[in-house]
Amino acid sequence: MPRAQRKNFESPDQVRQFAHGRVEVVELDETSIGRIVYEPGWRWSIEVRPLVGTSSCQVRHLGVVTSGRLHLLLDDGTDFEIGPGDAYEIPPGHDGWVVGDVTFVTTEFASARTYGAAPEGSDERVLATILFTDIVDSTAAAEQLGDTAWRKVLLEHNDRMRVEIDRYRGVEVVTTGDGFLARFDGTARAVTCAAAMVKAVAGLDIQIRAGLHTGEVTLSGNNVRGIAVHAAARVSALAGPGEVLVSGTTQELLDGSGLRFSDRGLH
Repeated sequence: MPRAQRKNFESPDQVRQFAHGRVEVVELDETSIGRIVYEPGWRWSIEVRPLVGTSSCQVRHLGVVTSGRLHLLLDDGTDFEIGPGDAYEIPPGHDGWVVGDVTFVTTEFASARTYGAAPEGSDERVLATILFTDIVDSTAAAEQLGDTAWRKVLLEHNDRMRVEIDRYRGVEVVTTGDGFLARFDGTARAVTCAAAMVKAVAGLDIQIRAGLHTGEVTLSGNNVRGIAVHAAARVSALAGPGEVLVSGTTQELLDGSGLRFSDRGLH
C-alpha cells in the first residue's frame, strides 16, 4: 500500500563505486531511484564493461540530467548527447562517455536496481519467473495498418510494456519484435505485471498474450538461459488473445497470493 515516506541521497541505501563514478540508490518500498555521478574522463566501456562482461551496456536508462553532458553511441550507430534539464530514455545496447570537464549528474528510475552491479559469477544460477508476451496476429495487423501506422502502434505498445515491467520491478531481457522477454524475482509480481500488460494495450486495437514459468535460470550479463526459459516460451504459445497463462509450477507458488486461476488442463 502506498505510504508517505522520504529519503535523501546523502544517506543512500546502496552505493556502487567505480573508478570515476558511482551509483547511489534509495529504496522507496518497491521503487528504486538512483543518482548517478560520472567524473570527467568517465566512459562506460572502460569503467563498467569489465564489471558486467558485456560488449555494450545492456541496461535501459530513463532519467533526468542535473549537470554535465554525456555522449551516447548506440550499437546501431545512432549517437546523441544529453545535458542539463534533458529527460531521456536510452535503450539497451550502447556506450557512453562524459563530454567536457563538468561532472555529469543524473537521476534515474528504470536502471537503479541493477546498473553498475557486478555479477556474482559468470554463470550465476537464480530462481526466477520468466515472462513472455507477444502481439496476437501481429503480421495481419501490420499488413492491415501499413508500415507507418504499424510502427506507431508498435512503439506505443513497447512504451506501455516497459512501464509495467518497471512498475512491477521486472528486468527486461530482450524484445522479440512484437513482444517481450522479462524476468522477475517475485512470482506474484510477475503474474500481476502480465495481467497489467494485457490491460495496458487497450485502445491500440491489438491484443497480446502472455505466458509464465518459474524455475532456475542461468544469468549471463542481462541474458537468461535454461530450460525454464524454453518452458515459459511454450506456455506463452498456448495462451489465447488477452490471456495470461501460467505453468503449474508457477501457480503452485502463488498459494495465498489472492490471485485466481482457471484450469486449462494438462499439456
